[in-house]
Amino acid sequence: MAPRKTRKPPVKKCPECQGTGHVSSAVLVGRKRRLVGQQSAACLTCWGSGEIPADD
Repeated sequence: MAPRKTRKPPVKKCPECQGTGHVSSAVLVGRKRRLVGQQSAACLTCWGSGEIPADD
C-alpha cells in the first residue's frame, strides 16, 4: 500500500501587511503624545509569516 500524500492547505497573502510579515507603528513620546517616528513590528494577524489560511 502506498503512503498517503498530504496536501498543503491553501494560503493567501495577509491583508494587513501585504505578505511581508512586518507592519509599521507610530512612536509617540511625552505627555502630549508627540510623534517622533515609526518602527517596524511583526504583524499580529499572520504572526510574521505573511500568509493566512484561505477560506474554502
